[in-house]
Amino acid sequence: MSKLARQGRMSSQSRRGMRTAAALGAASLGLVALSACEQPTPMVTATVGGDSVSTEAACYDDGKAIPQKDVRKCLGKKAEKTISVGTGDKLRIGVDPKTAEDGWLVLVDGKPALPEPLKKTYYSFPGEAFFQQQSQSGQPSAPSKNVQVTVVQTSGGDFNGIWHVNLKNKTGE
Repeated sequence: MSKLARQGRMSSQSRRGMRTAAALGAASLGLVALSACEQPTPMVTATVGGDSVSTEAACYDDGKAIPQKDVRKCLGKKAEKTISVGTGDKLRIGVDPKTAEDGWLVLVDGKPALPEPLKKTYYSFPGEAFFQQQSQSGQPSAPSKNVQVTVVQTSGGDFNGIWHVNLKNKTGE
């Protein structure tokens, strides 16, 4: 084999080695870049009939307790997603399995909707229940046009995640 033929063969082997090394390097850089990205927060989904909206958490830190100083600020945030609910409709709220495992509360305009945390991945509510209001005398008043539903992941008395969805009263349109 001539010297020129040997150099040609070596260069094709070295080129193949370079391509392999470059591909491995690109894959490694891709993995490093992915690991540096934040994980998306668990989602909460509200469904009425065939319509649904999903929202990421207003506050969430990988399921760790939200510092007390931040809880009030997070609870005060406004919902970015809205879904319409009418009389006779069922509102279904679905949460991530980890959220269900810890337990979750439902707040309507900041007030608890249920006495105990839920441990299911979804729960159904009658739609009209969210819009009924009582006057200070205890008499029913005109239904609300909009309410904010807040889902709170709770564990041991701590708030670990907070999500908001706005409900629009179809009946009050």
